[in-house]
Amino acid sequence: MENYLLELGNLLLRWLHVIAAIAWIGESIYFVMLDNSLSPPSAADARRGLHGEMFAVHGGGFYHNQKYLGQPPFPLDDKLHWSFWKSYATWLSGFGLFSLLYLFNASFYLVNPASPWAWAAALSGGQAALIATGFLLGGWLTYDQLCRRISPDMNRDGPLSLAVALLMTLVAYASSQIFQGRAAFLITGAVMATCMSANVLFWIIPGQRRMVRAIRAGEKPNPLDGLRGKQRSVHNTYFTLPAVFLMISNHYSFTYGNPHAWLIMVLFILSGALIRQYFVLRHSGRKRPLLPALGGLLLVGVALLAAPPLPGSAPAAPQAATPAPTKAAASSPLPAATETAADARLRQIHAIIQNRCLSCHSATPSQAGFVAPPAGLKFDDAQEIVSNALRIKQAVASKYMPLANLTQMTQEEREILAKWGPTSSR
Repeated sequence: MENYLLELGNLLLRWLHVIAAIAWIGESIYFVMLDNSLSPPSAADARRGLHGEMFAVHGGGFYHNQKYLGQPPFPLDDKLHWSFWKSYATWLSGFGLFSLLYLFNASFYLVNPASPWAWAAALSGGQAALIATGFLLGGWLTYDQLCRRISPDMNRDGPLSLAVALLMTLVAYASSQIFQGRAAFLITGAVMATCMSANVLFWIIPGQRRMVRAIRAGEKPNPLDGLRGKQRSVHNTYFTLPAVFLMISNHYSFTYGNPHAWLIMVLFILSGALIRQYFVLRHSGRKRPLLPALGGLLLVGVALLAAPPLPGSAPAAPQAATPAPTKAAASSPLPAATETAADARLRQIHAIIQNRCLSCHSATPSQAGFVAPPAGLKFDDAQEIVSNALRIKQAVASKYMPLANLTQMTQEEREILAKWGPTSSR
């Protein structure tokens, strides 16, 4: 029942998260398109404060959108539309999912015993969860300080964009060294999503509220509020495509399971930003086909970087320290005369893992669609099986693994693994 409730919570939170994200991103992309598609007003309209307008047809009707930077020639009533709840719902549901799936199972999903950094490999689940949460908070605070210090008047967006790109490169590299590959991709995307939602919460909406209050009081709004809101909204639109990719990347082990996973992340982030820039410029009538071409070249670079070795060029996979027993020997309740009961149980465990897990969790996976072992776990080596005992037991008991039960693991085999002697992967 506990596993069922966790799965149900996962489903409902994921459903809410996806719907809220579609609504938020869709509205954000629409307003960026609208802002960049405005036609200059006539001289008379410009004198009454009109900044630009756009005529559109959709769904059998015609629309006339107008934008005013200052006081519009009409009162601001309670029908004024605000865009923020979709952002908050997206982040809250996303953090709920992250907590349910990763923070509450940090020793299994976050801790990376194979980390090249010794201190990271030795982290406890609680420590890893704390650091992962720190990535979200620290990422936002660092990004916000970059915006405040490099472009306080919103007039140095070029240097600021470079600094933000370097920040995300650092996040991608550090997360991939500290956490498991799949978690590193998710955390990097979550840092972007946190910056996006925090932009709305701390800057865009408060600035707009100050502008509305000033207009209703008959005062002139502070132009910096409008400029800052525009700057942070533009940043959000460039974060969109990379963040979406990073959130779906956990389905593709060749990305997060690659030795150069951090570089794959960076290339995807840059590619998404370049492609998004093309569409932003196109809305204003400027076509720059070089931008999506460069984005495509970066994706080609990803494809080459993540590609498996050519047939015949890959080294032979190492053999397991303990050979797989026959089916009869593996299922026999009595140990062989020449081995202890513990040895027999370990042989039985190895047989199950080789039959049900090794097609994916191998240095050279044979399962279609896998060119790298998920989470970097390679069960060709018996010692790696023993050192990851707890993680294997948890994944199998929760039926999280094998994915979609592709290898047809039986309930009896799951129970055998659940009763396995080792209780810690440390």
